[in-house]
Amino acid sequence: MADAVPIDDAGDPRLADYVRLTDVHLRRSLEAEHGLFIAEGAKVIARAVAAGYPVRSLLVADDKLATIAEVAGGLAAPLYVVPAAVAERLTGYRVHRGALASMSRLPLPDPAHVIAGARRIVVLEDIVDHANVGAVFRSAAALGFDAVLLAPRCADPLYRRAVKVSMGAVFAVPYSRLADWRDGLSWLRSRGFRVLALTPDPAATPVSQIEPEGKLALLIGSEGDGLSPRWRAGADEAVRIPMSRGVDSLNVAAAAAIACYVLAPG
Repeated sequence: MADAVPIDDAGDPRLADYVRLTDVHLRRSLEAEHGLFIAEGAKVIARAVAAGYPVRSLLVADDKLATIAEVAGGLAAPLYVVPAAVAERLTGYRVHRGALASMSRLPLPDPAHVIAGARRIVVLEDIVDHANVGAVFRSAAALGFDAVLLAPRCADPLYRRAVKVSMGAVFAVPYSRLADWRDGLSWLRSRGFRVLALTPDPAATPVSQIEPEGKLALLIGSEGDGLSPRWRAGADEAVRIPMSRGVDSLNVAAAAAIACYVLAPG
């Protein structure tokens, strides 16, 4: 590990990667331009490193230096140590987990490579909330799904909030984006997947009644409108989670967790 570098000025140019992490538009612009993302907490940083993501730098509050020592010990990246108040002023929020890492992105693999050999995949259409994307990745990883595919407008799994909510699961599950949204389902079907559309429609088949054999692709739609009519119509079957007591649906993260559990490979 390189020597810790103490910095007490939030305007120091070496800290530019960490400026105002709460500003979504800035982060989208910065990440797209510079190809970076932010991981938070020693456990998440360690999982990103294990997945092969290069570390640009580490940032830690001076009262949390011990939390990152083990991870930083194997890295050559600079370790910037700042007072806790400077960290909060720099990032725009209190760094509860003590440490942040600025990391370089890796090229997204081809979708065909991601699903090669897969038997269970999740396909997300236009989920725009980063916390929901992170939660779905966490469920997919925990319940044995092999990959995640994203429609073009789906939120970035490497946005800081998504990484944090997933507890690093975004590094454990292979994923890619479907460049061809319109014909994506027929492409999946041509590769042997049975395509299931998750919906609150009471006419849909209860997910627990689905025959679990073969290759399954679970489609999950956006938070408000659900799946688009095109993807709903293009699925092999619509499936639902039965509701009671007048509740018509669950939020997307909860619904994804239940459906992944029911459809998990045996």
